Amino acid sequence: MRSLRMGLACLAAGLIASGAARAATDGTAPDLKSLGPTQPAKLQDGQYTDKNGDPTYHVTDGGKKVDWYTMSGYVRYNSNCIVCHGPDGMGSTYAPSLVDSLKTMDYAHFAGIVLGGKKDVSASQELVMPAFGDNRNVTCYLPDIYTYLRARAEGALGRNRPPKHEPKPAAFTKAEDACMK
Repeated sequence: MRSLRMGLACLAAGLIASGAARAATDGTAPDLKSLGPTQPAKLQDGQYTDKNGDPTYHVTDGGKKVDWYTMSGYVRYNSNCIVCHGPDGMGSTYAPSLVDSLKTMDYAHFAGIVLGGKKDVSASQELVMPAFGDNRNVTCYLPDIYTYLRARAEGALGRNRPPKHEPKPAAFTKAEDACMK
């Protein structure tokens, strides 16, 4: 899955446009239970994916423990997105709630907007989402940010910092080092 992150960071436009942002996995995850409606279908290198191959969360202990990638998404969201989209993805007077948006948005659509930007103009307002395709602090962690916001949108994760998380997978560190070069 981390190789997908590298490919996404380097070839984002092509992958998103073609819908090819799917990773091969090494098998199904063992009897996983999440609190929200999305059930993780597969697990590779600590990254959970749904039946469509999109990144998803794994929340256990009554919502008190998350997988590493969800925790990483929380940290990266708070480093890069909170300024406009508010605490916990709840939105602000400046930008919409991502918790609401992700209730109907798949990963490819989310990635396309984050990497390429978006502009909505009406008679009463002009909303602009800048493109973050050149920002490695976003592109290298885009699936993580999506995973965190998806957990929030589906009600599997409450507000504030998750109290516990799974250990950091070795594959995460390796891919992170390669992506940030």
